[in-house]
Amino acid sequence: METVEALKAAHRLNKPIENEESWTEIIEPHTSLLDLRLGDVWRYRDLVMMFVRRDFISTYKQTILGPIWFIIQPILTTITFVIIFGRVANLSTEGLPMIVFYLAGITVWNYFAQTLSATSSVFISNAGIFSKVYFPRLTMPLSIVLSNIVRFFIQFTLFLTVWVYYLVTTDAIHPNGFILITPLLVVIMGLLSLGLGMIFSSLTTKYRDLAMLLTFGIQLLMYATPVIYPLSSLPEKYKWVVLANPMSTIVETFRYAFLGSGTFSWGYLGYSAAVTIFILMVGTIIFNKVGRSFTDTV
Repeated sequence: METVEALKAAHRLNKPIENEESWTEIIEPHTSLLDLRLGDVWRYRDLVMMFVRRDFISTYKQTILGPIWFIIQPILTTITFVIIFGRVANLSTEGLPMIVFYLAGITVWNYFAQTLSATSSVFISNAGIFSKVYFPRLTMPLSIVLSNIVRFFIQFTLFLTVWVYYLVTTDAIHPNGFILITPLLVVIMGLLSLGLGMIFSSLTTKYRDLAMLLTFGIQLLMYATPVIYPLSSLPEKYKWVVLANPMSTIVETFRYAFLGSGTFSWGYLGYSAAVTIFILMVGTIIFNKVGRSFTDTV
């Protein structure tokens, strides 16, 4: 302890210490909830990329089809939605081809749901690593967000392929300049799932039932998001309930940009961004607080 204090004093005075070891880094406990040490995360960016590579490769390492599952999953889901909700339930798609309508919603929703689900189990899934090696805990959930972006772009490429086909063969699709804000939509989705995931990950260290509740909750939340129906098909008195979900605006904006159908408002998009920032701040603070002592409960 005296050595550490001496090193700090010498650093402040910019004087070397004789007969003492020269440390490159001093690990200390956080003294404030707002002491997030985001600079440490940047310095460990190589570790983040290593985790990204690990997450992407390990998921399908021992599968026959490998990353092709990224394409098969949305295709099968889209076919199911077309049969169940399009043909049987006869839900409106605002005159758009069913395949491209459902695929647009699925592409956006999959990224959010998969990232939230994976991030929510960070502490439990990586307890062995956290308890043995020091590194900024935030690097782990950040790597999940980034690795899922890779999966998103694979599925997004599938969507673009189908989108171009219908754009050329039909006149039902009317894209517009709001396609340019697609990266903003991806950022909002990633940060929203990151914030919510960190909150649930922190809570599940003590309450394991929340992990099962979250899996069920994500499925229910999809029906509170206009993935299988357009927002315009809802009665006016219920629209505010769906719009309270920040993901609703993301899905609607994505469809509006690429398909020319849906609801778009800068106000709604600003609301989604504001909710995302608030959840991210709360999630980061809780995550860092739990990260100090979670090994005692996991």
